[in-house]
Amino acid sequence: MTSDAEIVARGWDAVAQGDWDTLIADYTDDMIFVMPGQNDVLTGTTAFRGALENIGAVLPPGFEFTSIRQIGDSGEVVSVIEWKSDKVPGGSQLTVLFRLTAGKVYEERWFIDTEQWKAAF
Repeated sequence: MTSDAEIVARGWDAVAQGDWDTLIADYTDDMIFVMPGQNDVLTGTTAFRGALENIGAVLPPGFEFTSIRQIGDSGEVVSVIEWKSDKVPGGSQLTVLFRLTAGKVYEERWFIDTEQWKAAF
């Protein structure tokens, strides 16, 4: 059986490949995605897939993950992500909380310094 941490890691691999079908397969149909700032919420895999198709529009220019590590398993996994972009060349961190049930993500919530994030555009 695949652990929840392995499911999240598989998702990051799919993101790196731009393989949205593999990513979406690990989410419940009624999942929620809470973006930086915590005010924008997408509900359901259709809305989430639409955002993924336009991911370049929601990420700062030159955005790149430099490392990802996982904390936790069994229902909740947190990814601690090191990232950089054109306007944040020294890099920064963000965290993403994943809540899972029966091997599927039902909630993905990003936590980031919103002022720094806005300044990165």
